[in-house]
Amino acid sequence: MGGKPTVEAITDNFIDEISFNKDIYRYFEKTNITRFREKFIEHLCMNTGGPCTYTGDTMLKVHQGQNINETDFNTTVDLLVNAMKKAGLTYPQQNQVLKVLAPMRGEMLYK
Repeated sequence: MGGKPTVEAITDNFIDEISFNKDIYRYFEKTNITRFREKFIEHLCMNTGGPCTYTGDTMLKVHQGQNINETDFNTTVDLLVNAMKKAGLTYPQQNQVLKVLAPMRGEMLYK
């Protein structure tokens, strides 16, 4: 996928995408962005086969109390896709990332 620099670029792009979307930003407005960045990099790196270890909370715990609906979840996925495009990932690479992350959907919705 491009190693740690690519994962960092995706993460930074994703944070930018979130910051410009008022509907999604509300879920993040009280988030420690430095910690989010660190843990998202670990999470993405580990789940895409990188040599990283995720040291953050479970997806269920992270999203508990946010009551994320389908529309906002799908919008967030679109923001991640935009972030991956900006980082130079091809469509097959983007699809591979989404395939790995998709099973976690149930741990994020309506919690």
